[in-house]
Amino acid sequence: MPLSRLVDDALDRSILLGYGRSGLAVRRRLPGWPADPPRMPGATVLVTGATGGLGLAAARGFSSLGAHVLLLGRDPTKAAAALASVNAAGGPGSTFVCCDLASRTSLDTLIDDFPVDRLDVLVHNAGVMAPRGARSAEGIGLTFTTNVLAPYVLTRGLTPRLAGGGRVVTVSSGGMYGQPLVVDDLEALELGPVACYARSKRAHVVLSGLWAERLADQGIAAHAMHPGWADTPGIQGSLAGFAQVAGPLLRTPEQGADTIVWLGATPDLTAGGFWHDRRRRPEHLLGRHRETAADRTGLLAALERLAG
Repeated sequence: MPLSRLVDDALDRSILLGYGRSGLAVRRRLPGWPADPPRMPGATVLVTGATGGLGLAAARGFSSLGAHVLLLGRDPTKAAAALASVNAAGGPGSTFVCCDLASRTSLDTLIDDFPVDRLDVLVHNAGVMAPRGARSAEGIGLTFTTNVLAPYVLTRGLTPRLAGGGRVVTVSSGGMYGQPLVVDDLEALELGPVACYARSKRAHVVLSGLWAERLADQGIAAHAMHPGWADTPGIQGSLAGFAQVAGPLLRTPEQGADTIVWLGATPDLTAGGFWHDRRRRPEHLLGRHRETAADRTGLLAALERLAG
């Protein structure tokens, strides 16, 4: 095995070094670091949760490559600043799309009135770490609704616009390694916020793998990734103690979003997989929390039932 691969694997297993800013800095200097993505003139990219943090950084990255970016967010008051930030990165401009992913009515309206006929990249970045037991207006667990059910509904609704070369990038978390997929308890309402969030991120990775298999015949590639530890409003608000302790190690939003943009813009990648710092990573560690075929089928069945 090449020395660069051994170093990369050691960083990944250490977590502390691999997920922080030093991990990306070292990997960029290793032989074999993948080339930067090409420009995307004429492409249209939708990024959810794009008014701040990783989503805004990813939107700027796609815009700098020449793509038109649709910034999806639920707070119109943040739109002007986000649009100005993305437009400053260059590209043909950006558009704000208002949608509350926790509201089925809002999602259906977005899909029915989608502003473009063709979509090249769909980035599922938006996520919440809701309080224990919190539910959406429809009575479904809020973390599960926003993080898993909404991406499922959105991807299903936008598949016709993605067909023939589109790409779906799902932003998961390294925290998913600590949780299994529990089909009988997908909403995880009895778990604490961190564990419930991690379980939703495990579902992300499983769902992305199913998309990679089932959308391939329509020319749609799907990938999941995790950004490492990035200093974002989400981590400052939900994990303030961790953010304070790990502050010097945290990546910038741009560093965290690097692989999002790379996956969305790089041609000829093999569909599927769980990625971090431009390389496929194991979906399970130490043989723990492996899903069965029945688990994967059960997840799809549950999402279809909840999505109606």
